[in-house]
Amino acid sequence: METTQVIRKRCSLKGHFSPQAIEPEKINMIMEVGRLAPSARNTQPWRFIVVQRKIMVETLVSEAFMEPNQVARDAPVIIVLCARPADDVTRDGKEYYLFDAGLAMENMLLAATDLGLATHPMTGVSEAAIKKILEIPDDIRVVAVTPVAYPAEGSYDAAAKDRLSQRTRKDLKDIIYYNKWSELEPA
Repeated sequence: METTQVIRKRCSLKGHFSPQAIEPEKINMIMEVGRLAPSARNTQPWRFIVVQRKIMVETLVSEAFMEPNQVARDAPVIIVLCARPADDVTRDGKEYYLFDAGLAMENMLLAATDLGLATHPMTGVSEAAIKKILEIPDDIRVVAVTPVAYPAEGSYDAAAKDRLSQRTRKDLKDIIYYNKWSELEPA
């Protein structure tokens, strides 16, 4: 699939996860593209935890995920995206590890979509609970998580495709400026 097609197809299929196992080579590909993401000064602050044991997925979801994200318990895999702030660049008070981790997550979401898998990046989780359950060191931050699964039967039916086509995005004219904030037209 071409990049723009994958970007247009990717959506969060919250609650539409099949418990079907995912082939190890697909998980490895997702991890590889996360690893290849760019980062400030090539510091690569991200760390990934691939949670695959059913009991671990259930524990993680029930103890660390907020109510709307409980649907992730059906997924056979949850990827926990972490980052080590000390490994990263801070400039003008901006901590780039969050941006860098976001780049890695986006790479993984797009790769999963290209492989026919569903994802739903989530931040509605308890970092403290995740760190305790997964024994994550104190100097590591949990940035985001995503379930990874095959879409459940019927989740890409006509209604789901219609929801994708109706996905709202701001119009380009509402978010682009040219040369300076007050210029709304290209030179």
